[in-house]
Amino acid sequence: MDFEPWWLIIVPVLFGLGWLAARFDFKQMLSESKQLPDSYFKGLNFLLNEEPDQAIDAFIEVAKLDPETTELHFALGSLFRRRGEMERAIRVHQSLLARTDLPETERENAQFEIAQDFLKAGMLDRAEQAFEAVSKGRHAIPAVRSLIHIYESGQDWPKAIATVKRLRVLVDEPVPQLIHYECEQAEAALKRREPQLELAEQALNEAERAAKELGAKEGSRAAAARIFMLRAQLARLQQNLPLQQFYLQEVLRVAPLYAGLIAADFMQCYEAQGLSAQALRELQAHYEQYPSVDVFAQVFKALRAQKGSAEAWSFARQALQQSPSLLGLDRSLDLELQHPDNPEAAHVLGGDLTLLRTLVHKHTQRLDRYSCQNCGFEAKHYYWQCPGCTHWETYAPKRLEEMQ
Repeated sequence: MDFEPWWLIIVPVLFGLGWLAARFDFKQMLSESKQLPDSYFKGLNFLLNEEPDQAIDAFIEVAKLDPETTELHFALGSLFRRRGEMERAIRVHQSLLARTDLPETERENAQFEIAQDFLKAGMLDRAEQAFEAVSKGRHAIPAVRSLIHIYESGQDWPKAIATVKRLRVLVDEPVPQLIHYECEQAEAALKRREPQLELAEQALNEAERAAKELGAKEGSRAAAARIFMLRAQLARLQQNLPLQQFYLQEVLRVAPLYAGLIAADFMQCYEAQGLSAQALRELQAHYEQYPSVDVFAQVFKALRAQKGSAEAWSFARQALQQSPSLLGLDRSLDLELQHPDNPEAAHVLGGDLTLLRTLVHKHTQRLDRYSCQNCGFEAKHYYWQCPGCTHWETYAPKRLEEMQ
C-alpha cells in the first residue's frame, strides 16, 4: 500500500475536530450543571446514601425553583408513595396533569402514576377510572392487572372475569384465579334466598373450561375440589342425591386431603339414601390413608350411632394412638356427651366426661384453626382466598394441630 502525503494533513485535522467537539460538549455539560441548583445534587447524594427524608426536602426545594422539571416531579411522587404519604403523592401528580404544555407521553405517565396513588390510598373508584384511562396505551398490561386486583378486592366477579379476558388478549399467560372467580359466582348464586341454579350451572361450566385451558400442569387439586364441592351443592338443591354422591366421591378421589371439608355432607347424603353403613365403610377406609380430624369425627359419630359406644371408642383409641390429636379427642368427647343415657361411656374412659371435655376443649381452641401458608393469617373457617394477603389456595385443608 502506497503512502499518500495528504494523510499528513488530514490526520491532524481529524484529531483537532475531535478535540474541539469534546471541548464543546464538556463546556455545555458544565454550563448545564451550573444551571442546576445545589439542592438537586444534595438530593441525589441523599438518595445514594439511602436517606429519603432529606432527599425529599432537597427535591422539593428544586421543584419550587424549577416547577417545569417533570422528571423531578415523578421522582418526588414516587418517593411520597413509597413513604405512604398518599395525599402529597397525589398532589404532585395532579400538578403535572394540570399543565397544558405537558407532552402526551408524560401525561400518560402521570395518569398511570396517580392511578397507583389512588390504589394505594384505597380510593378504588378513582383508581379504577385512572387505570381505565391508560388501559389502551403503553401502560395497558399493568393497568389491566391493577383493574383485576380492584375488582377482586371489591368482589365484583363479573367485572374481574371480563378484565381477565382483556388481559388474555394483551398477553398470553395463564390466570389460575379465573377458576375461583367463576366459583365465587356459582357460590353466590347458590347462597341466595332463592338459589339461582341455572346461573350457578353456567358459572361452574366456565370454571371447568378455565381449568381445562390451564391444563394438567397448571391446574390445581384445590380448584378441582372446589368445583366438585359446588357441583355437589348444586345437585343437592336439585334434589339429585345420587349425583351429589358422585361429586362428593370425586372430591375424595381427586383431592383426598380435602375430605375433611365435605365429611359431614358426605354422611348426610348417604344417610338420606339409606346408605349409612356404606358411608361409614368408605369414610373409615379413607381415614386410614388420609387421617383428618373432621373425617375422624364423622366416623366416630357414625360408629356411635350404628354400633354403639364401645365400638366407637375402640376406633377412637386406635386412631388416636396412631395419629395423636387433642382435637380428635375433643370431638369424640363432645359427641359422646350427646348420648348421656349410655352407661358404657364412663366405663370406657373412666371419670367425669364433662370435666374431661372441658379441660381438653380449653387447650384445643388455639389449635382449631386454619392458617395461611403465605402470611400466617389464622381463621376458624376455611378460605379459598386468604383474607389477610388475598392470595388464592394458600390455606391447607388441615388445622394447625394437623400441620405440626
